[in-house]
Amino acid sequence: MSFRGKSAIPATPRVISPSPTPSELQDDAYNGPVTRSAARRRQVAGIAPSSIPFHETINEDSDPELRRARTRSRSPRNQRKVPGLTPATTPSARAKSTRAKKAAPVVAPLETEETEEISNGAAPVTANGHLAPPKTPATPGWSWRDFSRSPSPLGLIPIHRHFKTLIHKHEVPRKVLHVSIGFFVYWLYASGTQPSAVTPWLMAGLIPIATVDYLRLTYPSLNRFYVKCLGAFMRETEYAGVNGVVYYLLGAWIVLYFFPKDVATVSVMLLSWCDTAASTFGRLYGRYTPRIRRGKSFAGSFAAFLVGVATAAWFWGWLAPKTPSFPGDEQNPFMFRGFLRLPSVITENFALDDQQSTVSGGVAIGIMSVVSGLVAAGE
Repeated sequence: MSFRGKSAIPATPRVISPSPTPSELQDDAYNGPVTRSAARRRQVAGIAPSSIPFHETINEDSDPELRRARTRSRSPRNQRKVPGLTPATTPSARAKSTRAKKAAPVVAPLETEETEEISNGAAPVTANGHLAPPKTPATPGWSWRDFSRSPSPLGLIPIHRHFKTLIHKHEVPRKVLHVSIGFFVYWLYASGTQPSAVTPWLMAGLIPIATVDYLRLTYPSLNRFYVKCLGAFMRETEYAGVNGVVYYLLGAWIVLYFFPKDVATVSVMLLSWCDTAASTFGRLYGRYTPRIRRGKSFAGSFAAFLVGVATAAWFWGWLAPKTPSFPGDEQNPFMFRGFLRLPSVITENFALDDQQSTVSGGVAIGIMSVVSGLVAAGE
C-alpha cells in the first residue's frame, strides 16, 4: 500500500574500489601498476613481470626519472643542492664579500682599483676557465703606479673618481701645494722678510678659510659646491671633516708669532717637506715595515727623519751663515747662534766649567739637526 506525498528513499549505492581487496591480493594473476623505470630495470635484469609482486618498494631518490617526474610538494623537504660547474670563490672570499656588502656605506657608486691585493693570508681565487677567463697576472717589479696609495675612500669627491691615479692615488696637486709653501718660506727668509710681517697675512687667510669650512660642514649644498671647486686639494676623509689647510695655517701662525726667527723658519720647512716625504715613502714602503700607530709606519717616519736632518743642517750650516743681516733682525734674534750650552742646573751639580758644558761648530749643528729630525718624525 502506498501513500501519496511520500517519496521512496533509494538504496545506498555500492561503491566498488578499483584497488584490489585482500582476497584479491592472494590471486597470483593480479599485478599492480608498474612504472616505466621499474619495467626497464626488470627488462635489464631479465626478470619476468609476473614474478615480482605489485607492492615492491621503489627508491624514488635513486631514480632520476622518478625524481624529475614527481610533482613538487608543499610540505617542508630538504632540498639537495646541485653543485655548480666551478666554485666562483673560496669560502674565505665569500665571507669577506658578505661582510663588505653589509658594512658598505650608502654613497655614490664606488669604483674599484685596477688590482686588489690578497691580505690576511687568504688563498687566491682560482678559476678553471669554464665560467670566466683567468685574470692576466700583473707585471712583476716596481711600477710608477705604485708610487703612492691614498688611505682615504673613493666616491665622495667627483674629481677623485675622474682622476684616480693623479689626484686620489698620488695626490699630486696636494703635494705640490704642500712642498711649494716650504720654498715660499725660503724666499721670504732670503729676501729679509720678518715673521712679524707674515703673521697678519696668515691670520687674514685663516679666519675666512675656517669660517667657510664651518659653513660647508653645516650646509650640505655648500659642501658639495666647495668640494667641486677645491676637491683636487682635498682628501676624501676631509669631505665630512675639517680641512687640513686650517691646521696648516694655524700651526704656521703659532710658530711664526711665538718662536724666534730661525726656529719658526725651520719649523715651517719641516712641516712642508718632511710631511710630504713621510706620506710618499710611507705609502710606498710602509707595508714592509713595522707599524708605529694608525696611519704611521716606520718607513714614513724614517723618511721624515732623514729629510728633517738634511733641512736643519742645510739651514743652520749653510743658508743662515750665507744670508746677510737685514733691518729688524735685532728684534727677532736667532735661538741657535753656533753653540749649545748645558743648563746651569747640570753644570752646577756636576761642577762643569764653560768649556766642558759648551759645544760649537759642526757638533752643535749636528745635534740641532738630529733633534729637528726627531721632531719631524714625530709629527
